Amino acid sequence: MSRVAAVVAGIGAWVPATLVTNADLAAQLDTSDEWIRTRTGIGRRYVVAHGESTGDLAVEAGARALKSAGTAKADLVVLATSTPDRSCPATAPEVASRLGLTGAPAFDLQAVCTGFVYALGVGAALVESSTARTVLVIGADTFSTILDPQDRTTRAVFGDGAGAILLRAGAVHEPGALLGLHLGSDGTRSDLLQVAGGGSRERSAGKPPDPAAGYFTMQGRAVFAEAVRSMAASVRTTAELVRWPVEDLDRIVLHQANSRILAAVAERIGLPPERFVSNIERVGNTVAASIPLALADAVDSGTLRAGQRVVLGGFGGGLTWGSVALVWPDIATA
Repeated sequence: MSRVAAVVAGIGAWVPATLVTNADLAAQLDTSDEWIRTRTGIGRRYVVAHGESTGDLAVEAGARALKSAGTAKADLVVLATSTPDRSCPATAPEVASRLGLTGAPAFDLQAVCTGFVYALGVGAALVESSTARTVLVIGADTFSTILDPQDRTTRAVFGDGAGAILLRAGAVHEPGALLGLHLGSDGTRSDLLQVAGGGSRERSAGKPPDPAAGYFTMQGRAVFAEAVRSMAASVRTTAELVRWPVEDLDRIVLHQANSRILAAVAERIGLPPERFVSNIERVGNTVAASIPLALADAVDSGTLRAGQRVVLGGFGGGLTWGSVALVWPDIATA
């Protein structure tokens, strides 16, 4: 009997309605369209409206992934997010219920910008072990809710959004089967990307909470170097795992952190930039939603087509990184 594989069966994406352009930010902060574009490649981003949450975006993306797959059901839901609706309980069970999946196991996974790759790995393992026949993997974040309103760097970079993929049980030889996975972390560099406050470390210190510690911070130069090194190495490792020469990769879909990071990874791997999918100019860095949003855009535009060899790769706080390889299936967004 051939082993069970997790196969991509549907894809969905969603961004909130509120558009924030570089000009909008320039009217509020000491910045400009040129300053933002030259450093990040970003021209606009979408942010949640008052009262709108990560779970709301996750429900929209999840519903579209189910519709894309031609089903209304999933056996299990994994939600990758660093901005849950509440610190307790997890957001995934409520998302599952709102999707009509009450009773299905559902849980959150936190690996920041690598969250979607980690969640795909967990979802695939559950399918391959026959724990579930179908797993809805969602990446959703609303980083606009944890940014310092006066920080021009982080506000220029991050946007909100959600993306989802439905995995189903299938065969290794099928298009869409997840063929190879590589994951890693380095907790010695956890301070490079963080929200220092709000957790047990701050709460147990016996001091009044520091409002500034509730905002996300990043050490840009160090993050740039680590992101380029880690994503390039992970893409190469995953290609080796599935015995694909790097030069035979048709598309690489990386976490959309910064256009300069994407260009540097392309140079380090030695592949032309046009093989790297990018939608960062239109949506910014959407954290765990970044990879599925980029995938959905590439499918819609025809940049990503059935039969192409693809590697997805991420890097984020933790530090965490990872990548996964597959031959893209013949599916369409809903």
